[in-house]
Amino acid sequence: MEISSKSMENAIRFIFFSFLLIPANTQLESNQKGYISAVISTKGLDFAKDLLIEKAVSSIIPLQLSDIEKSAKIPVVGKVRMGLSDIVIYSVDFPFSSIATGDSGIVLVASGATANLNMKWKYSYKTWIVTISDQGTATVEVLGMVVWLKAAVINEEGTLKLLLSEYECHVKDISINVDGGASWLYQGIIDAFRGKIMSEVEDAIIKKIKEGIIKLDSLLQSLPKQLQVNSVVALNVTFMDDPLLTNSSVELEINGLFNGADEISVSNYYSKRAQNFLSCNGLAKMVEISLHEKVFQSAASVYFHADHMHWTLNKIPESLTNTAGWRYIIPQLYEQYPNDDMKLHVTVTSPPVIRIADHDVDTTIYADLTFEVLDSSEVVSIACISLVISASCSAEIHRNNLTGSIKLTNFTSSLAWSNIGNLNMHLLQAAMSTVLENFFMPDLNLHLRNGFPLPLPHGFTLQNAEIVQLNSKVMVRSDLSYTEDMISRPETLFLPLFSWTPYKSG
Repeated sequence: MEISSKSMENAIRFIFFSFLLIPANTQLESNQKGYISAVISTKGLDFAKDLLIEKAVSSIIPLQLSDIEKSAKIPVVGKVRMGLSDIVIYSVDFPFSSIATGDSGIVLVASGATANLNMKWKYSYKTWIVTISDQGTATVEVLGMVVWLKAAVINEEGTLKLLLSEYECHVKDISINVDGGASWLYQGIIDAFRGKIMSEVEDAIIKKIKEGIIKLDSLLQSLPKQLQVNSVVALNVTFMDDPLLTNSSVELEINGLFNGADEISVSNYYSKRAQNFLSCNGLAKMVEISLHEKVFQSAASVYFHADHMHWTLNKIPESLTNTAGWRYIIPQLYEQYPNDDMKLHVTVTSPPVIRIADHDVDTTIYADLTFEVLDSSEVVSIACISLVISASCSAEIHRNNLTGSIKLTNFTSSLAWSNIGNLNMHLLQAAMSTVLENFFMPDLNLHLRNGFPLPLPHGFTLQNAEIVQLNSKVMVRSDLSYTEDMISRPETLFLPLFSWTPYKSG
């Protein structure tokens, strides 16, 4: 039967996320490390194994087997020509299964399986006078079936190749129930077709395994090395080295850094390799997704160099958008431009510095705050205050998104330039505190609260997630639930990691 159903594609996509984490050779080492990793624990592998079997079974049912014909000599009756047709496996159950890792890959065993078949039978034989024939239906129960396979994934120049090294399907016994027919028919079918039915079932299962592996390998080869998030930024999703295997978990790494629209990798900014992401033994959750601080730094760098980090502060009170509101803080501003409307424009002057410490995320933002006056129809830049803003960030999980908020901890200000003479920086310091805390930070939080989706295959949802900041990484540890069929486009196996709309004045 041709594999063309959506359910089979979904099962194959899940096989990808179950098997791609297993190395073909765990002894290989490399200095290349990714900045985003996914660590799947033993608990996660068991979850993957159970879902894999469920999806694989649903994808092959119903399974049509080949027709069987055979001639046999029946006592008293003589030579009888018998045939079985429309042989269909309509249910399979695997009550026992296990998954184990080894140096050469992963071994998946599903045992104690039963399967149920429907089929039609017919026979004919000749006497010296007439030809006698009959037909009817029968059911078959397959008993003690074991499916065993061994697979590995190797990294070939940043893409993954799936290798199915060993496989086997063995049926222990079958039970046949024949509806109707002559008294000799049951034993005749048992004697003639028992072994053939068992081998047909075994061959059909093996064929499906091979077809699934071929389709999965093709999917792996089609995965892109770069995902375009928007017109400004793309994510480098090149696989780094072979997956890593421990006694309790497996780990996959991708480059994980953002590139600019010109496709020049920002990884050139960082010469130091990331450290191993395996943060703990005996991970209690199914999966741990780690994002090195360089992921966030690369995104900030791309948006900065693309000129998307300057904007006009909105939603500020009218008293601060007219020179009259500044008459006691900057008297000469009101004297030269009485009752003129004005704007406060923020320009980030270098990529924000993001540091992830233990249990905390700190950022430093270097920015200029420019006072602009709308004098008649002309926009006039009056003065510029240089700011060094220190802020703390907190991370949260909302559905599958990593979200956060930012809070002002401290800042310093200095006069960069002025077209209206010297300014009283002591008075301005207090005003800047109000502007930053009440308008600048809320504006940032408006975007940060949307967050960005974590790199999970579509259809999976984080459950009871925990966030840890440790060793320059944000780590999300979570169980998973499967909520819907995975969609069919391979490029969506990795979701964009930076979805908020960048600032840019216009």
